Amino acid sequence: MKITKAIFPAAGFGTRFLPATKAIPKEMLPLVDKPLIQYGVEEARDSGLKEIIIVTGMGKTAIEDHFDTSVELELLLKERGKKELLKIIRKIADKVHFAYTRQSEPLGLGHAIHITKNLVGNESFAVFLSDDIIDSDVPVMKQMLSVFKEKQSPVIAVQKVPKSKTHLYGVIKGKKVGPRTYRVLDLVEKPKSSPPSNLAVIGRYILTPGIFKALERTPRGRGGELQLTDGLRELLKSEEVYAYEFSGTRFDAGDKAGFLQANISYALKRKDMARELRLFLKKLKL
Repeated sequence: MKITKAIFPAAGFGTRFLPATKAIPKEMLPLVDKPLIQYGVEEARDSGLKEIIIVTGMGKTAIEDHFDTSVELELLLKERGKKELLKIIRKIADKVHFAYTRQSEPLGLGHAIHITKNLVGNESFAVFLSDDIIDSDVPVMKQMLSVFKEKQSPVIAVQKVPKSKTHLYGVIKGKKVGPRTYRVLDLVEKPKSSPPSNLAVIGRYILTPGIFKALERTPRGRGGELQLTDGLRELLKSEEVYAYEFSGTRFDAGDKAGFLQANISYALKRKDMARELRLFLKKLKL
């Protein structure tokens, strides 16, 4: 099975970033000079995925506009001879096709994925959570696709976290079956005590079509939300699921501190601003 489709759930309210997200989708907050969601789209593209399905909601039209062609802007840049900016603008949606579907109510990540069933069809697919920004030499999804190619089973990204922070994540119980690879025996969503491991689930998934039936069998949790972790536990009854401990530095851009850390880290990698930023940080005498 070759994977070509990637789902980006983007219907949440982004309450942790209020008041900024009152009028701006959280996914459109700038990390240096690109919106958060664009980093995930570029990772998908660089991993060989061609079809991007974005699950939006009320007030999210800025996402669609961003990935659309802006004829007026391109003409303006062309007339003013700003060839480099024109090239950057045109590259935003280069080599990928976009489709959109609406999640009328924020009923959980599992629900957001389930409503893409008709768009995905009977194919395996990838899922990206835009909050998780991962800086890596080899795109994380490309790393995961290598595992999928071998196993032909669902693959979820995991990362070791301190035991004191496992209550913030979905955590797997796994058996190591290869380099950085585990067969998932169980998943626990935000364990309050006695976590099964320190391997936390991070926002990259490769899922098979079986997840849709598994989600249909999964009872809804608090607030009527359908959780993907619960759906994956249900899927374990019928399919093997693997976890891959990816190589790369991950930033939780859904958290204010993580968002700022990502901005500083990515800015320091930029030749056009690294020197000035380093001088500024030195002046702070941290």
